[in-house]
Amino acid sequence: MKKTITYTILSICGLLMIIPFIWMLTTSVKSQLEVNKGNVGFLPIENYKVYFDGENEYLVTVVKTVGDSAIVHLFDEKMVRIATYKKIASNQITEKKEFKLHFENFTNAFNKVPFKRYFFNTLFVSFSVVIGVLITGSLAAYAFATMRFKGRDFIFYLFISMMMVPQPVYLIPSYVLLNHLGWIDTYQALIIPWIANIFTIFLLRQQFKTIPSALFDAARIDGCGRFRTLWTLVLPLSKSVIVTSAIFGFIGSWNSFMWPLVMTDSPEIRVLQVGLSYFSQESSAQTSLLMAASTFSILPLVLLFLILQKQIIASFASSGLKG
Repeated sequence: MKKTITYTILSICGLLMIIPFIWMLTTSVKSQLEVNKGNVGFLPIENYKVYFDGENEYLVTVVKTVGDSAIVHLFDEKMVRIATYKKIASNQITEKKEFKLHFENFTNAFNKVPFKRYFFNTLFVSFSVVIGVLITGSLAAYAFATMRFKGRDFIFYLFISMMMVPQPVYLIPSYVLLNHLGWIDTYQALIIPWIANIFTIFLLRQQFKTIPSALFDAARIDGCGRFRTLWTLVLPLSKSVIVTSAIFGFIGSWNSFMWPLVMTDSPEIRVLQVGLSYFSQESSAQTSLLMAASTFSILPLVLLFLILQKQIIASFASSGLKG
């Protein structure tokens, strides 16, 4: 009974969290006309009026109703106007509902601004940051987990305390520093400051400390130095945590908005989230295109998480075995 209640509550919470994503996805395949009508439901159902003259069926827009008659505009299936201000009987107009998916919203949104360039910039920056984070994180974590030196714990907890500093606090000093280096509006500004990640160091350190010390002793007896021990012993035993660190580094870089917005200005190196912000300003009245752009912007991260969720769970479980 306890498990049933627990899983029921978790299922309800999970459903509440996923509802906005479902609405975003369904809105992205609706027509803008239906969105403008206030059709905010989850199903992309189109309501429209038709007129059948005995031979052909036309789409109808009612201009005015006069008694039992209506003044209408008639359109064909491609929304090409056939007749204007035509007077017909009101009972000849019928309403229909149709389930229709507008996948062309994705193409229209993708081609409206240079999203191809934004995707390239985001992928390049994200992979570069991930590589740098794994290199610096593994080296620092190995030192904090296995080496003994004066002030080790103090330095480590000092690093951890820096995680509580919000980004706006150091945004302006960072801008001044990067401007002095001549890195503003360059890839260096998007990559170099983020190749060291405190959370990754913490996660890898927790994993490295779970490795038995006997293995390190055996490696030293075999003549392995520190770097060889790290490469041949520690890293192969920490694959799940390394994968998780790479995933979180990739997601953090992919979703970064404030930093690239301040540090860059040129459209040529604009990343996806900043490009999406500019797109929302240009197309604020086109909700379906905005939701389509948001969908293909977040879809790679969702797929990445679903594919590698087992490694993420395994790494969190192992990182808490030893403090």
